[in-house]
Amino acid sequence: MRTPVITALVAALSFAFPAHAAGNADLAEIREQIKQMKDAYEQRIAALENRLVQAETTAGKAESNASQAQAVAQQAAQRPASANSFNPELSLVLVGNYTNLSQDPGQRRLQGFMPSNGELLPNARSFNLGESELAISGNINHLFRGTLLLAIAPDDTLGVEEANFQTLGLGNGFKLKAGRFLSNVGYLNELHPHVWDFSNAPLPYQAFFGGQLGMDGVQARWLAPGETYFEVGAEAARALSFPATDDTKNKNGLMSGAVYAHVGGDVNVSNSWRAGLSYFYARPEDRSYDDPLNVNPLNVNTTYSFSGTSKTWIADFIWKWAPNGDASRQNLKLQGEYFNQSEDGSLVYDVNATNQGTQSGSFNNRQSGFYAQAVYQFMPHWRIGYRYDQLNSGNPNFGHDPFTTEFPLLNDFNPKRNTLMMDWTPDEFSRFRLQYAQDKTRPEATDNQVWLQYIMSLGAHAAHKY
Repeated sequence: MRTPVITALVAALSFAFPAHAAGNADLAEIREQIKQMKDAYEQRIAALENRLVQAETTAGKAESNASQAQAVAQQAAQRPASANSFNPELSLVLVGNYTNLSQDPGQRRLQGFMPSNGELLPNARSFNLGESELAISGNINHLFRGTLLLAIAPDDTLGVEEANFQTLGLGNGFKLKAGRFLSNVGYLNELHPHVWDFSNAPLPYQAFFGGQLGMDGVQARWLAPGETYFEVGAEAARALSFPATDDTKNKNGLMSGAVYAHVGGDVNVSNSWRAGLSYFYARPEDRSYDDPLNVNPLNVNTTYSFSGTSKTWIADFIWKWAPNGDASRQNLKLQGEYFNQSEDGSLVYDVNATNQGTQSGSFNNRQSGFYAQAVYQFMPHWRIGYRYDQLNSGNPNFGHDPFTTEFPLLNDFNPKRNTLMMDWTPDEFSRFRLQYAQDKTRPEATDNQVWLQYIMSLGAHAAHKY
């Protein structure tokens, strides 16, 4: 019995000693691996710490360089700009037309209205040059931007339509403009003729502003922050066109002014709108005009003059639709304005005393007018449009009855006009337009007018307003 027990014990011990030896070898290997991993991590941590130090050093240098660059930029902005430090924006707009008229354009008048001496197109038959424009504009520095716009009239005369500077980044929605500019009253007045949807101005602009109202003065505008568009503005100026007169020889300071407010916004992704209310005030002195219907014995038109106050209210509205906000293929624009003008003062008859001698009397009248138009782009590059405009001559009061018989031009009449147009716009730099108008601005004749017009734009041109 002892032999088997001893044999089993020897076998067990023989297995135990090799297992113990193998376990020690594994532990040594594990310890070695741990040591290698520790050394590797310590090396990686050291490398990361070195990269962190280098990154902090580089960032410090960059911040220092940025501070130096900002200081240099501020010093450069404070220094006067050199002659070649910037390139101004240059643009040229070429306009021309062909007109076919059924009536003599020299006989055209706005019956019931004192002539505005403004642009009562069309002024000639056959081929004509329109009013072309040459514009130079650019940032003067980080505070101001300047604009000069020269208008070349069909009679080859050159006039300054705009010459002004305006502020940049004044902050809090404020903007100032000073110099010569187109007033921001109404909607259409501030837009240059080459961006109008029709070839000529609506009748209310012709009757009450002589085409467009220009100012020499100061304009202040404030745009409210927020999603809804809201803008208010005021202008203090010397008005350059009808209904004002340039009476700087006898007066200092302000002779006209305007205030206005515009509000608008998006109804949804496809529809947006804008509405406005404007007021313009002027004090014309000896504003003269000729009456072609009252010819004196010397076969010369009788001349009249008005002195007093002129007040004009304008309400404007515009609605734009474009499917999903994309106006490139299809869009519709509805637009209209209503004018109401009242004048009170004195009217002088036959200033040159060529007929029955000079007479004068009190005068007051309230006149109104409106236009409404729709322009539809039915496919890319092609649009059609319709405009209706009408004037109301009012009931002038001359102070005493015999005086009224000497003013045939102011006999009661409501001029009106219907206009159709179609234009093709290959791109933003060119447009060709065909327009037909049935003009009933005098009672004895209807003038059927056909226009062919081209508009070509060269060079940089600022974006147009809404």
